Amino acid sequence: MTVAVIPARGGSKRIPRKNIKPFCGKPMIAWSIEAALASGCFDKVIVSTDDDEIAAVAQAYGAWVPFKRPANLSDDYTGTTDVIKHAAQWLAAAGYESDYLCCLYATAPFIRAEDLQRGRAVMDASTPDYVFSATTYAFPIQRALKVDEQGQVSMFQPEHFTTRSQDLTEAWHDAGQFYWGTRAAWLEKRPIFSSSARLIELPRHRVQDIDTPEDWARAEWLFKAMQAGQ
Repeated sequence: MTVAVIPARGGSKRIPRKNIKPFCGKPMIAWSIEAALASGCFDKVIVSTDDDEIAAVAQAYGAWVPFKRPANLSDDYTGTTDVIKHAAQWLAAAGYESDYLCCLYATAPFIRAEDLQRGRAVMDASTPDYVFSATTYAFPIQRALKVDEQGQVSMFQPEHFTTRSQDLTEAWHDAGQFYWGTRAAWLEKRPIFSSSARLIELPRHRVQDIDTPEDWARAEWLFKAMQAGQ
């Protein structure tokens, strides 16, 4: 059995009600639910939430909300792995033995069914602990700058001031969209970013964190531009 788990608590601070706020014509969470359903990868698409309104919206778009997430797993300090571990334990107790669980973020409107399918194919082919989406940094991280309390500028790695860009190791970052994982990896809370993980590359224009109102506005611009170009 393969299950998608979408964490969606109700207490977002910087963008109130972020998970169900309208985004380009639908509640934000609907984009993740619909991509999961369209992928054909999952026997169940679950939303893990502590919020009745989020649960109702999720069900309206075809997700399953079989439990209410406990309050101790719904605060600002609870990590994603704890939420997925809870879902895996609940599924096992209910008689649903899941081989793979895929965490999808509720605020990932750029997620696509074919990317989820690619991730599943890598899981099947190489059996890593995790497969996640990632993209490359647009600028060499070896030339990153910092500013101290006096306003003075320095490089994190000054030894690379004169190194050619093509000679620097390319750096990647998490796209914040989905994380395929084995049941054992989630239950044991193994680290996602390790030598036991693989990544699915996404183009930079389809990667956008949505944590602030400015992020939200930029994401809508990108999303509308992509829709117009189709």
